[in-house]
Amino acid sequence: MKKVLIVSDSHGLDEELQIIKKRHEAEVDLMIHCGDSELPESFYAMQGFTTVKGNCDFETKFPDEKTVELAGRIIFITHGHHYSVKNTLMNLDYRAKELNADIVCFGHSHVLRAELVDGTLFINPGSIRLPRKRLEKTYVLLEIAGDTINMRVFDTDSGEIPELAREFSLPQ
Repeated sequence: MKKVLIVSDSHGLDEELQIIKKRHEAEVDLMIHCGDSELPESFYAMQGFTTVKGNCDFETKFPDEKTVELAGRIIFITHGHHYSVKNTLMNLDYRAKELNADIVCFGHSHVLRAELVDGTLFINPGSIRLPRKRLEKTYVLLEIAGDTINMRVFDTDSGEIPELAREFSLPQ
């Protein structure tokens, strides 16, 4: 089993990112930041994160998108602003299909979301700074075990939110 920590839209928060890292870095195999950190790549809080550039990021070293392979799964990471994710997942779905992605991690809308579309899992961890449609400042921990993906959702202040946990089955 492999574990992935996913955060997004921290908008300048560094102490909170460090707390999240310390809480989970020993148990995870990959840490993803889906953009709008508003911090430079060299900043301590960003160390260890695979990060993409959001619409509020000025760091030129962050790519617009990135793919990573973990546990035999292709993970596509983007902020989402180039794909109109506030309106539809269709554009992002097309790009995921081009890349043969199994899991898509994105942000931009600040809305916690997890949805399986045609065998591809789309995850938006919400925002740890400015959440929308809920009060909790959320991030996600994925556990990948073969074709089973377990998603756990955490609030930066109160910890895990058990009622938001979900299990997904991906095709092999």
